[in-house]
Amino acid sequence: MQLWVGLGNPGPQYAMHRHNVGFMALDVLADMHAFGPVQKKFQGWLQEGRIAGIRILLLKPATFMNESGRAVGEALRFYKLGVDALTVFHDELDLAPFKVKVKHGGGTAGHNGLRSIDQHLGPDFRRVRIGIGHPGHKDRVTGYVLGNYAKSEIDDLTGMLGAIGSEAEWLAQEDDARFMNDVALRQQG
Repeated sequence: MQLWVGLGNPGPQYAMHRHNVGFMALDVLADMHAFGPVQKKFQGWLQEGRIAGIRILLLKPATFMNESGRAVGEALRFYKLGVDALTVFHDELDLAPFKVKVKHGGGTAGHNGLRSIDQHLGPDFRRVRIGIGHPGHKDRVTGYVLGNYAKSEIDDLTGMLGAIGSEAEWLAQEDDARFMNDVALRQQG
């Protein structure tokens, strides 16, 4: 069993924010792979299903970004899972828009959701980093991250999320390299 967490902020006013792309990824995964109904659990929204025959729990913490670690820790403890079973989907300023990279461990790069999970569980979890690009100057980061995707970006966003959903079997099977490669190939096509 694996726990896949999407980072975002709860509420319709945040739905299209770049900071909520982790939530968007989980919504697409749940839809494409016919996950069960949403349950309110672990201070968030949980859905259960299977990808490539592997039981996957999808969790969207409802704690707001800077308290995400509370919900994630609660779910891992309940299911008696270690951080090796955890994958976190999040926005990444240091990647070009719509690029998708997977890495294990590392720093938080100022990301409050990652910082919260790190504080609760340590840094040794798998991350699916979803590029949103950088606005160019650190003074513009907050407004950019908490801003909606532009209309001109919606096709690329939809294509990237669809590629993540279509290639999720490789992530479930822990073939991160194949997942990244096949997502990139789909985005070129």
